[in-house]
Amino acid sequence: MRPLPTLERERLAWAEHRLLIGVDEAGRGPLAGPVVAAAVVFPPAAEQLDGVRDSKTLPARRREELALRIRASAIRIGVGAASTREIDRLNIRVATALAMRRAVGRALSSHCEGPEAPKQSPAEGFVLLVDGLPFPELGYAHEALVAGDAHCYSVAAAGIVAKTVRDRIMRSLAPRHPAYRWETNMGYGTSDHLAGIASCGPCRHHRMSFAPIAQQELFG
Repeated sequence: MRPLPTLERERLAWAEHRLLIGVDEAGRGPLAGPVVAAAVVFPPAAEQLDGVRDSKTLPARRREELALRIRASAIRIGVGAASTREIDRLNIRVATALAMRRAVGRALSSHCEGPEAPKQSPAEGFVLLVDGLPFPELGYAHEALVAGDAHCYSVAAAGIVAKTVRDRIMRSLAPRHPAYRWETNMGYGTSDHLAGIASCGPCRHHRMSFAPIAQQELFG
């Protein structure tokens, strides 16, 4: 069983009169749809919401409930995305860093300068903590923590926000592309999604650089 995240990292930042920005993403692995990132900042002495943990371990309804509570208790939240075209053009790692940069930009300034957001360190007074390995392409000075959503509360909260936003995007696309069953699989390579690709071929929301689409194993 994975450990529950704590506010330990946040308290270290608060003790130095800084705020921690937790960053996480959703949607690196699916065959369709954008990759979405969120950046979340909680105020000093924030109380930990019960149930905040790795978003993948939570039922969808519970994630939605927690996302609302996170938005109510955080003092800054930014969400950013990279499109399927950007994923195919840049590769998924660089596109994920781009989504994170957009999310951090929005959390820091309540707006984003677009794809070419300034490459700078966060404003003085912030610590940026990213889930996973370091992202040199992020453009912001940051720390990285493997399985950050299992250890850091703000990172786990960011993962929940990112996941709920991305799921809503996929559900909104599903009625226009019913063959792929995105309302249930969220673009992941499930058997029903693969069957839809085999039957209808890919659409513009698919990641053409991802196997099996790139290899045309299903519809060639």
